[in-house]
Amino acid sequence: MAIIINIDVMLAKRKMSVTELSERVGITMANLSILKNGKAKAIRLSTLEAICKALDCQPGDLLEYKNEEAADEE
Repeated sequence: MAIIINIDVMLAKRKMSVTELSERVGITMANLSILKNGKAKAIRLSTLEAICKALDCQPGDLLEYKNEEAADEE
């Protein structure tokens, strides 16, 4: 997937566990794991907002775009 979700990076920076984030955001550990592992096909803006609020960050801190075609050519 070309969009990478860096929740694990922000969790480490904030010294927060996945369990604590799950509780603060109100999403299941399973769904948070899907996001964290890059298996998600979509994310609701309300969920992204809640994660940003809990981690005190901007959406750009969590989302990264990588051009897969350029990576394949290297």
